[in-house]
Amino acid sequence: MLRALSTAASGMAAQELKMDVISNNLANAGTIGFKKERAEFEDLLSETMHASQGPSPQGGSQPVALQVGLGVRSAATSRSMKQGDLTNTNNQTDVAIQGDGFFRVQQPNGTMAFTRAGNFRVDATGKMVTQHGEILQPGINVPAGTTQLTIAGDGTVTAQVAGTSTPQELGTIELSTFVNPAGLTNLGNNLLGQTQASGDPLNLKPGDQNAGTLAQGYTEGSNVTAVDEMIDMITTQRAYELNSKVVEAGNEMLQKLTSLR
Repeated sequence: MLRALSTAASGMAAQELKMDVISNNLANAGTIGFKKERAEFEDLLSETMHASQGPSPQGGSQPVALQVGLGVRSAATSRSMKQGDLTNTNNQTDVAIQGDGFFRVQQPNGTMAFTRAGNFRVDATGKMVTQHGEILQPGINVPAGTTQLTIAGDGTVTAQVAGTSTPQELGTIELSTFVNPAGLTNLGNNLLGQTQASGDPLNLKPGDQNAGTLAQGYTEGSNVTAVDEMIDMITTQRAYELNSKVVEAGNEMLQKLTSLR
């Protein structure tokens, strides 16, 4: 009976974690470039009362083992890299990726991070930066007096400066891809970090090797679908309730057992 209690408790803990993941997805339904996560579970090693046995020359066998499962445990939280919907902002420093790539930015400590959030800004020195000041790499320096900034689908950035008739080329925005993008770690502030599981980044020009192309004046929204998350929330709540019913039933059976005379 104690086995049933611990098994049900593991199920409740697993559903609680799943609810945490769902709540984070819903909280970020409006976050630019956010990728939804899903809780993954696996069963625990079963307790074997007796193992299965093959037939013997004298006859008789045990073709099926007697095993009882011991519950569930959390295995991972996998990230869905599905493309989010594009929103037209008409802001010339907003850029959306249509493909699998990531923008590469330099953090204040000098390390590189990666993001799908292309709502860039120009800082006081003319550099294109994220909302928290991480510098887009390779660096794009927008000259003072720029009246029109153009970002082509292949990443080429040009600026029309007041007093000049010829657009000035500022550089090219690159994209990075990974063998296993789901292996990137969340750094907060819409940033992802490289890990051994993700592999090394492959820096590409937009349009090459499925890196994707750029769309100026757009941002990529979260790929969270609120209706799907609400359905998952309901099923998670019901599964939690069922596991709690097992605990209640086990408690009642133990009460019956201890009241025997």
